[in-house]
Amino acid sequence: MIKLFEYNWQVRNEWFDWCATVAEEELMKKRTGGLGYILPTLYHIVAVEYGWICGGIQQQQVFIPSFEEVASLQQVKDFSARCHKELAPIVYDWNASLEERVMIDITDDGEEEHHTYGEVMRHVIAHEIHHMGQLSVWAREVGKKPVSANFIGRGLFGK
Repeated sequence: MIKLFEYNWQVRNEWFDWCATVAEEELMKKRTGGLGYILPTLYHIVAVEYGWICGGIQQQQVFIPSFEEVASLQQVKDFSARCHKELAPIVYDWNASLEERVMIDITDDGEEEHHTYGEVMRHVIAHEIHHMGQLSVWAREVGKKPVSANFIGRGLFGK
């Protein structure tokens, strides 16, 4: 599971680099599907990962700024780096004894849902991969090659 987080973090940073090559109006242009915008989607990925892991699993008091508070590429990158610094140790300390622990999530409707930590961690991984697919479609709409989604060849398992 750790390698999938590392993969997501690596690809996310490549998307940040990709965004630096695109005009800001393209990053904020309304598109079909998902959240509908490139930069807010990257912000959303970070906010969800941080909220589920630090806020949910760790039950820490977390502050997630609104997108409007971090609405530039550099600010979203900085937000990602701050969140990563807090949550990476949790990911790297993951062990099998945490898999079946249960957290309680309160939905937007005020309903209580129970999820195992393992389920939440895998949800966060899948959530980011899902949105990376959307970003790839939008990249092609902009007329640019998307970031590679290949897991193989990223050096995650050494040479």
